[in-house]
Amino acid sequence: MAYGAWGLLPIYWKFLGISPAVEVLSHRMIWSAVFLILILLVQGRLSDLVALLRQPRRVGVLFLTASLLSVNWGIYIYGVNSDQVVEASLGYYINPLVTVLLGFVFLKERLHPLQRVAVALAAVGVGYFIVQFGTVPWIALSLAVSFAFYGLLRKTTPVAPLVGLAVETLLITPVTLTFVSYLGFTGQGHFGQTIPLTLLFMGAGVATSMPLLWFNTAAKRLTLATLGFFQYLAPSIALLLGVLVYGEPFTSTHLITFGCIWTALALYTVTAWRHKDHH
Repeated sequence: MAYGAWGLLPIYWKFLGISPAVEVLSHRMIWSAVFLILILLVQGRLSDLVALLRQPRRVGVLFLTASLLSVNWGIYIYGVNSDQVVEASLGYYINPLVTVLLGFVFLKERLHPLQRVAVALAAVGVGYFIVQFGTVPWIALSLAVSFAFYGLLRKTTPVAPLVGLAVETLLITPVTLTFVSYLGFTGQGHFGQTIPLTLLFMGAGVATSMPLLWFNTAAKRLTLATLGFFQYLAPSIALLLGVLVYGEPFTSTHLITFGCIWTALALYTVTAWRHKDHH
């Protein structure tokens, strides 16, 4: 459900296509904060939130992760609404390989020979894309890098997933509220213009938080290797949406780039499974 919902999210952002990405992102943050706090209230866990807010060091790290999350969400919404769903899906294919690389650099995790080949193959695929199109796929790369760093920081900070996300969205909310209020006062905002549009803005919080809740629930029950296998579902659905529903181009260059990365992911997944059996 989590990865299926993430794969289908472009459809949701397309409905909000008339609004600038920053406005959609602001509402996504605000309503996520509201929705997550309501969930914590229902679960009787508001005290966890208050306790976390009293730890300046962790709040500092969460402010950093919240900034990375904002960049990631913002670029994704921009990518979808500027008809670059295919490139955005590429970002989430590259992401696991960037994560492996960060683990190697920052956490001194060992890279198996096949994993090194996988990371190199992904680099070749991106390099080929740059040479052929003469442009850097910046949407894909910034999505992959921002989310990989987000994962790294969250992994090394002992914070419960749901409470952590609630604090992240809360920390960014003063900025996004100010921005949305400014848009409202200057008549540039789209919130409140029509009922469907307003409901879509508010629903962005639910559309964001529900898959994360499903993911956190699944993560507790599944091995990381299984979880890792499922994560390719989201970019695959997004890729199909981009090509089949939104008619975005998928050239031979795309095929070679994606082919390199898919091969890299297959190698990486096989290594992860084989490595899992040794433990």
